[in-house]
Amino acid sequence: MPTLDINCDMGESFGPWVMGQDLELLAHITSANIACGFHAGDPDVMLKTVRGAIAHGVAIGAHPGLPDLQGFGRRVMAMRPDEVYALVVYQVGALQAFARSQGGSLHHVKTHGALYNMTAKDPALAEAVAQAVHDIDPALPIYVANAAIAAASEKLGLPTVYEVYADRSYQDDATLTPRSQPHAMIEDVDQAIAQVKRMVKDGVVRALSGKEVPIRADTLCIHGDQPGAAVFARTIRAALEADGITIRST
Repeated sequence: MPTLDINCDMGESFGPWVMGQDLELLAHITSANIACGFHAGDPDVMLKTVRGAIAHGVAIGAHPGLPDLQGFGRRVMAMRPDEVYALVVYQVGALQAFARSQGGSLHHVKTHGALYNMTAKDPALAEAVAQAVHDIDPALPIYVANAAIAAASEKLGLPTVYEVYADRSYQDDATLTPRSQPHAMIEDVDQAIAQVKRMVKDGVVRALSGKEVPIRADTLCIHGDQPGAAVFARTIRAALEADGITIRST
């Protein structure tokens, strides 16, 4: 039977400002990517989210991003590989400490926003991220969805988990359609479910051009900051399980 992990970016609130439906989402996902205080989140939010994940039996992941709270980590910054290495070690180490302090453990790492997009375009930055994760724990998986970070992860022997998206359309090279372009987002839940089923069962996704593109689906990302995220997660999980797909963390 095919299996799929469902992950979600969360822990993105800051002080009194609340983003997302974290507590509701934890009931429907199997892995949490928790912001580490650079692009979003703060120590109180990190602790609360880690505790919530442990209470729901959800795997804990670090979600490092660029030091850009105002831009939510989605603005490109000029950074050297050694700077990227340091910021990843800093953030992953912090989340790892929160997990251990609460009797849990760190399950994976997934980079956020512009940092992730930068690794897709610059192999040296992808290698810096992978090296940072390897130096923290060589058994720690990286969630990947671009060729550069996948290659860097596999080169170092890190467990590599391939991520797909239900609410985003794809290009002919299996990359996501940029948010700035038309039809980048998939808002119809039935269309999203159909896309995920094909990726999991058939290993292909239909690009915007109509081309059938090979793809590997180990984990599905749900965006915690999208409107109605909890309902979307519950609906898509129920539909996948009804179709014989087992939902569990990697």
